[in-house]
Amino acid sequence: MTPSPPPLRVGMIGYAFMGVAHSHAWRTAPRFFDLPLAPQLTVLAGRDPAALSAAADRLGWADTETDWHRLLQRTDVDLVDICTPGDTHAEIAIAALEAGKHVLCEKPLANSVAEAEAMVAAADRAAASGVRAMVGFTYRRVPAVGLARKLVADGRLGTIRHVRAQYLQDWIADPATPMSWRLQKDKAGSGALGDIGAHIVDLTQYITGQSLTGVSALMETFVRKRPLPASTGTLGGVAGEGMGEVTVDDAAVFLGRFTEGALATFEATRFALGRKNAIRIEVNGSAGSLAFDFEDMNVLDFYDGAEPAETAGFRRIVVTEPEHPYVGAWWPAGHGLGYEHGFTHQVVDLVGALAAGEQPRPSFADGLQVQRVLDAVERSAADRSTWTEIPTDDHPGEN
Repeated sequence: MTPSPPPLRVGMIGYAFMGVAHSHAWRTAPRFFDLPLAPQLTVLAGRDPAALSAAADRLGWADTETDWHRLLQRTDVDLVDICTPGDTHAEIAIAALEAGKHVLCEKPLANSVAEAEAMVAAADRAAASGVRAMVGFTYRRVPAVGLARKLVADGRLGTIRHVRAQYLQDWIADPATPMSWRLQKDKAGSGALGDIGAHIVDLTQYITGQSLTGVSALMETFVRKRPLPASTGTLGGVAGEGMGEVTVDDAAVFLGRFTEGALATFEATRFALGRKNAIRIEVNGSAGSLAFDFEDMNVLDFYDGAEPAETAGFRRIVVTEPEHPYVGAWWPAGHGLGYEHGFTHQVVDLVGALAAGEQPRPSFADGLQVQRVLDAVERSAADRSTWTEIPTDDHPGEN
């Protein structure tokens, strides 16, 4: 009889949108993948006792804590999963690492470069004792994105010349949509830039294997006051009495340059009517091109520049074969995956790295590099779109 793998006892802080997605992933991963550690949903933390208890029952957590400090003190927690607004990431992550807990922290890593640098320093100190930290850029785990990265790494695109990236949503395009913490700079750090722009910064660096070195940016807030919420939901809520001030950007557009000279354009907005979750990446190289759109997430378009002109054209690759990243653990060929699978694959990769004593990716250093890009975008936009270099140091991100 095969022995059961050792447990990985998880404590999660936060149980809203991301908490639900992470809970599903922790429950699902060991049922489809042979993991070297067995995740256990040990304890869930939140501030509202009644809502917390209901969430724990619904999501499958064995116990609850109404103070995250107590969660860190528990000896039955090996890993802390942080699914809270960005203003709490640094405090919780640093305390968890100092308590000897592995950490998975939602993106963006922090609300400022200084916070992210402190988190990297804490992760470095903890790594000396075998304690690991990872930031949750889950779109890396979409099989089509994994295939895109492989095609670039294998040289199928040649020298990268252009990168185009958009993240388009419309969930706050209606001025009557009420306020939420995502529209408050002190809670979220930034608006569309950090919430969704961070994803396309990470994705393009991941796919190309290169880093952004500078940007020129514009940012805009289209609706500056919104109704205060009477109640909150997954992303929005129900409007109540009074108005609140929006203190973040609604949209950000910027130019960029990658390490090896490729030119890039980025657009992140929550005001693109009709676009629900359109993450569009196109990469053009000297030998080929690829294109991806998350609203058709099981497909990657690939153009092979070596094809004769008579038959050349973008090839539609349905990324659902067992040979594709992660797919072999799921359904028969041709049966597509969905949004939630990226979170499951994140658990698979994290658990595998922890069991092997390796640094899981993306690391806090990777998250810091993205934070520096976001900071450069904000500084450029505030200074009439001035070209703004992205600083580097002896602890670069690893893509």
